[in-house]
Parts: sequence; structure tokens; C-alpha cells
Amino acid sequence: MTAFRVFVTPAALRQTRQLPGHVRQRVIRAIDALAHEPRPASSQALRQADLRIELRRIRLARWRIVYAVSETDRIVDVLAVRRRPPYDYGDLPGLLRSLT
Repeated sequence: MTAFRVFVTPAALRQTRQLPGHVRQRVIRAIDALAHEPRPASSQALRQADLRIELRRIRLARWRIVYAVSETDRIVDVLAVRRRPPYDYGDLPGLLRSLT
């Protein structure tokens, strides 16, 4: 299987840099692993209507990594790294606009 290319949006990169050190390392390892397995067992699909890309999230303790998978282009776009709660995925349309 060909590896996926992983891109991190500038906003997600800023969010990752602001994480506590031990969490930041776990997030970086999880993002790096997406190149070889974009749908790990720890991920879950997010429902979003009328999209050609697949939205997913990975849960790491209280943190969520939100990303999009494009199978045809073999690309993974990391959109956000957020703390949950209070994050409720209400900003998904805005995150998706950052891909275009």
C-alpha cells in the first residue's frame, strides 16, 4: 500500500505547538502514523453531508485530532487539535473551508 501524504493546516500546527509537552508528543506520533494508516482503530468517522472527502477524528485522552482523508489523492489533511470538552465539532464547515 502506498503511503499517504500528511498535511497539517497552519491552525492545527499552532494548536499542536500550544499543547503540554507530553500530549504534544503523543499528538505528533499519531499524526505521523496517519501516513501509513489513515483509519487507525482508534479513529472514528465524523458525519458530514455531501463531501468527497472522509472526515475522521482520533481521541487521545481529552484531546481530539480532526482530519480529512482523500483516498483518490492519497492525502490526509489535519484540520484541528482540540480539547474535549468543550469542543463540539460545530466549526467543521469552517475547518473544511481551510482545505480549499
